[in-house]
Amino acid sequence: MPPESSVGFAPADWALFGFTALLLAAAFVWRRGLQRALSTLALNSRACAVLVFALPIALRLLLLPRHPAPAAEASNEFSHLLVADTLLHGRLANPAHSLHQFFETAFVLQQPTYSSMYPMGEGAAQALGRLISGIPWTGVLIATGTFCAACYWMLRGWLPPLWALLGGIFAIVEFGPLCQWTNSYSGGSLAAAAGCLVFGALPRLRDYGRPRDALLLGIGLGISLLTQPFESLFLLAAVILFFVQRPALLRVCGFAAVAVIPLMLVMLLQNRAVTRSWTTLPEQLHTYQYGIPTPLTINPLPTPHVRLTAQQETEYKVESLQHGQGSDSLDKFLLRLEYRVRFYRFFFLPPLYLALFAFLFTLRHQWWLAATLAIFAFGTNLSLNSPIDSLAIVTSLFVLASVLGLREVSRIRIHNNPIGFEIATVLIVLSLGDFAGWYSLHLFENPSLYPLLRYETWDSLNHDHPQRRTAVKRQLTQIDGQLLVFVRYGPHHMYLNEWVWNEADIDHARIVFARDLGPQENEKLIHYYPKRKVLLLEPDTSEPKVQDYQGELH
Repeated sequence: MPPESSVGFAPADWALFGFTALLLAAAFVWRRGLQRALSTLALNSRACAVLVFALPIALRLLLLPRHPAPAAEASNEFSHLLVADTLLHGRLANPAHSLHQFFETAFVLQQPTYSSMYPMGEGAAQALGRLISGIPWTGVLIATGTFCAACYWMLRGWLPPLWALLGGIFAIVEFGPLCQWTNSYSGGSLAAAAGCLVFGALPRLRDYGRPRDALLLGIGLGISLLTQPFESLFLLAAVILFFVQRPALLRVCGFAAVAVIPLMLVMLLQNRAVTRSWTTLPEQLHTYQYGIPTPLTINPLPTPHVRLTAQQETEYKVESLQHGQGSDSLDKFLLRLEYRVRFYRFFFLPPLYLALFAFLFTLRHQWWLAATLAIFAFGTNLSLNSPIDSLAIVTSLFVLASVLGLREVSRIRIHNNPIGFEIATVLIVLSLGDFAGWYSLHLFENPSLYPLLRYETWDSLNHDHPQRRTAVKRQLTQIDGQLLVFVRYGPHHMYLNEWVWNEADIDHARIVFARDLGPQENEKLIHYYPKRKVLLLEPDTSEPKVQDYQGELH
């Protein structure tokens, strides 16, 4: 969660800025040579794309000795992993279990099929990762590299080569090896890459009108439908707004349709397989059945008899204010928008806040960009997803805004002295130095650095590994044979802190997790799995306890 300060700085940020200042002297000494080298590299767009794709992956792999592949912890992560497992079984949905009441869990449907509520995009990337290396995180890494490369490609359509390369480097710094998208299974990079295809195709269509760019536009729209169908409505609105000012581009819409229709058909097929309806999204059915917050519900209520975290309580209070009874609906809408502004810190490098201010002076030439960001800001305000997820599609536009602002800063002249270049150099070095400082701390991480790392803002490397889940997994791994584990929650169980997660093929999994529904009901599942060893897990105790169902500890 973001810090209380809406600006988003933590104490360690300031400490690392001080460290970064030491790099400024070297930067000013070598800046002309570095500029010439980067300018030469920037002219080779293919080499730049390969570099920007490979660098975030390589940097994250270098951290593996101290930060191994992440373990899933959040409910949405497990749900995306269920999509991947389902696809690897060669199907879009799993048959409903005859005793499905034991397997109820967050963000998963049990009827009419046993399926994730999420579209298949993120799960497909993770399934690809399992096919390549056996672990789904490989797919996450590929998505991260793809987004960074696609962001560079998108910027090449709007900016000169050197500035586009700089933007690609900023994408690596902000959304690469230290980003929570890279270090979890909750998604984000794939949706951001879809946005890059759309926003990179538009200026190329404007300048050249080539059918291949229209195809890329359609692919981007199609991938967005498979990752974030709700937010895709605003993406389509942005495209229409771009075309309205250039009606001549309508002649290439047929090529875009050729690309988007097959992907739309895949979405409809998943709808049909999961919900038994072509037009009902799994998210919609999940909302109807459970009332769990999703982007497609307006006034949700939390599941009864659960405890909310302070952050969730605040979210629901804001929701209640916004959608409650009364005549000040606009004020309530703006209140929620104001509350969510702090999350935008995720998309911007702190040293470039000054550049964002300078970006305001470019709006007279960038009205479409400003209008698109406004559409997403107000449109996703209706979504109950975190803005970090809802705004993923326009991540590349945030990078574009930062670079445009930085370029505006570089043009500053005082008394005919071009000091803007020096100011821009300082901001660039601060951005890269801040990343280099945090990355070095993680590369050489040891317990003595933990007091500093606890102040890290937004990044999500697993120095705070889900130790409780890891300990339970270790205990269960040491027990031979097939297991049936009943999960018994305490009276103050935290909302969405779920421990009942199962594979796509529940009956053939080595470990089956089930809700504890009481002795009489539990007997039904015990008789259903007569050959499984029955255990009891109590995750809400000070240390999660795994014991025989009759009470013997393991």
